[in-house]
Amino acid sequence: MTTLTLIGKPDCHLCDVASEVVDAVVAELPDAAAERIQIVEASIQDDPALYEQWWDKIPVVLIDGRLHAHWRVAPDRLREALEEAVRDDALVEEKEQR
Repeated sequence: MTTLTLIGKPDCHLCDVASEVVDAVVAELPDAAAERIQIVEASIQDDPALYEQWWDKIPVVLIDGRLHAHWRVAPDRLREALEEAVRDDALVEEKEQR
C-alpha cells in the first residue's frame, strides 16, 4: 500500500487546492493503482511536531513518508510519483509472495 499524506490546516486556500489536486489525480488513475493508495490528511493544528516541521511549507505532500511537494502540487508530477510508488510497492509485494 502506498501512503500519500497531505499535511495542511483548516482555512488554508492552498491546502484546499492541494487536496483537490490529490483527489483528481487519484481519481484519474486506473482502479488497480488507485486502490493501492491510502490518503491520510493531517493538520499542523492537531500535532505540535508537524507544526514545528512544516508550518511554513503547507500544504505538504508526502509519499510513503518522503517529501514530494510543498506549497503547490503539480498534477503531472504527482501522477508520475504515485504511479512509480504503486509500481514499486507491487514489485515488493510480489517478491514477498514468492
